[in-house]
Amino acid sequence: MSKISIRNAVKKYGDTTVIPDLSLEIGDGELFTLLGPSGCGKTTLLRMIAGFNSIEGGDIHFNDTRINDIDPSKRNIGMVFQNYAIFPHLSVRDNVSFGLKNRKTDKQKLKEETDKYLNLMQIMQYADRMPNQLSGGQQQRIALARALVITPDVLLMDEPLSNLDAKLRLEMRSVIRHTQKSVGITTVYVTHDQEEAMAISDKIAVMKDGVVQHIGTPRDIYQRPENVFVATFIGRTNIVPAQTVRGAVCFSDGYQEKIPALEGIEDQPVLCSIRPEEFVICKSGTEGIRGKVKEFTYLGLNTHYYIDTDEGTVEIIEESSIEDELKEGQTVLLKVKKEKINVFDQSGSVNLVRSGAYEKQQ
Repeated sequence: MSKISIRNAVKKYGDTTVIPDLSLEIGDGELFTLLGPSGCGKTTLLRMIAGFNSIEGGDIHFNDTRINDIDPSKRNIGMVFQNYAIFPHLSVRDNVSFGLKNRKTDKQKLKEETDKYLNLMQIMQYADRMPNQLSGGQQQRIALARALVITPDVLLMDEPLSNLDAKLRLEMRSVIRHTQKSVGITTVYVTHDQEEAMAISDKIAVMKDGVVQHIGTPRDIYQRPENVFVATFIGRTNIVPAQTVRGAVCFSDGYQEKIPALEGIEDQPVLCSIRPEEFVICKSGTEGIRGKVKEFTYLGLNTHYYIDTDEGTVEIIEESSIEDELKEGQTVLLKVKKEKINVFDQSGSVNLVRSGAYEKQQ
């Protein structure tokens, strides 16, 4: 196993710089996810770690070993691809044992290790079948077993679930998380699926245009995103303009909430990120953001409301209640859970709440 250190990495294609200057640390045994929209550089970075892409600047280390110029075959990595990349002419057993055979492993150990990972991935009963006789999820289990059987220092996974249907994706999420923890191998996982990243990761790096926007645990990234891009990319949120006045957030119709983390910060225009579950709908009273119910969708446990305000339409999720269901056109007041909202400077690049009360609690 290895910790991975990436320092000032640069990737260029001709005159185009895809990754300008990227640094991050991935801990030994950690499941670390590179998350971002298409074209943000996450797969490019993964391929740099694998050795499939050149590095135009900076360094990548596995533990204390600089790997920039080490051939991919000598980096002792396991790789799982989006399209499985298993050999159609080989049986399941022969696919899994392929890497061991290439390393000229003796027959007894080869059988023991192959059986171990066939059992771990719950595909022993298919050992003598051909890949085309198996489902997509079973084929991805083959690819994962083949990557792990060689005992790599690092496991790299590039969008491994994107070709599976929704049910299989959920199943394989659990398999990957359980297997990674059982084996304890350092894993770098690439996806554009926020929910997938949140479900399996120890840490996530959110990327945009080749730049890491935020590195943190799923909880940290969801609750206290570094900037507006991260807030809007991870989960759903409402961005509402406001003004800070002496440590309080003041909305356009006069409603305000005091936020301790903003005390001492200069009064300024701000953008508030308020997730749908962080609004409280009030049918009566005098304080709150005034709004009118535009539409709603009943989804069993929760009801999703869309409410028009002076600052635009906001989405709100509340626990469903037959007695208290709102009607279209109904006027309401909206309060916010002040301990949960995030407040950004007007450019959206700095979270004014990340310093102060939140960090003191960690």
